[in-house]
Amino acid sequence: MIGLPLVHMLVSRSLVTGVTRKFIKWVDEQQKSEFTSEFSCLFDMKYAPFYSCVFSLLASGHLTESYLTDGKRTWPVPYRRFDRRPDVDPFCQALYPFCPTGDRDGRIPYMRDSDVISVFRLQAPVWEFKYGDLLGKFHIMHDAIGFQSSETGKNYTMEWYELFQLGNCTFPHLRPDVSAPFWCNQGAACFFEGIDELHWKQNGTLEKVAEITGEQFNDMARWVQEDNKTGIYYETWTVRSNPSVNSTVWFESYDCSQFVHRTYRKLSELGATFRTKSQTNYTRIYLYSGEPIYLGDDSSIFGQPSMKSLALDIRNFYHAFQPHQSIVDSIMSIIEAYEKLVLEKSIYLYYNFQYWHLPMKPPYVQITYEEIPLPGL
Repeated sequence: MIGLPLVHMLVSRSLVTGVTRKFIKWVDEQQKSEFTSEFSCLFDMKYAPFYSCVFSLLASGHLTESYLTDGKRTWPVPYRRFDRRPDVDPFCQALYPFCPTGDRDGRIPYMRDSDVISVFRLQAPVWEFKYGDLLGKFHIMHDAIGFQSSETGKNYTMEWYELFQLGNCTFPHLRPDVSAPFWCNQGAACFFEGIDELHWKQNGTLEKVAEITGEQFNDMARWVQEDNKTGIYYETWTVRSNPSVNSTVWFESYDCSQFVHRTYRKLSELGATFRTKSQTNYTRIYLYSGEPIYLGDDSSIFGQPSMKSLALDIRNFYHAFQPHQSIVDSIMSIIEAYEKLVLEKSIYLYYNFQYWHLPMKPPYVQITYEEIPLPGL
């Protein structure tokens, strides 16, 4: 149980904000319940680092109305956009180079307004070039869009993916010389000439879904470049309260399929009409949790004496997901991850360059391959 007498003493001495009083009132109500709330994990003392963080945030005034208002906030958390894309840190290295045949500056060819451009839906298993249809059997698919100019006959592929592979976007590196976990989680659009028909057709999809004018294509290209400049980081997980259709979405993913959906919607706004004879399914990777709790960012957690326990707990959590481990260390990491996810039902999420605590719920993690219709269908 949380030591409420001490907390109430702090409140009575006006050492904390009005938001704190709301939080304490909420905690009182939870303690009087039968602990069936999705927040019951807060009352287990194995979450001591988490308690320390929450009360430090409350006492310092960092936990403001934007994070907690009568125990509620607006969900899902909006994806943060930026004024510009930052330079890549040299520490981040890709196993396979990003967009090797695309334009270095991200430029997209200009089309004559009178041109007629065919639009293709492209989908293939992730890492199909190395593992064939292996990941396709688990419905782990990569999505892209193809274009063909009727005037020039040239084909083009456009996709959005991780600069440094999926693992680096999903989990950080723990560097001995840096207190905070170090993320290599940028993602970006890649536009290049050609469509690898064998790659998309052999184990996936290559289907014409629309025709647009050259003018519409150029308008879309300008939108893509702006979208690419302001949406800079990849997010693997979609976090929901439960698997039901009407469940609350806490956080949306930001990945290859989301880019494809945004582009389709933009083309629809520009006047494109979509047609398809097949079902349009896409991969989603879900985490299921109770209502997330905001913890802070790098500057408010790491290097702060009052946050030392939480900072250490976050680093320990990500230790189980470090790359290049020995076989023995990998087995130990799997056990650690299982304990955190299933036994302790507690993990941390990094979203918008901020950390959140997720009180996990069954079925914990799920990969789905669900239908998302094209605009207007």
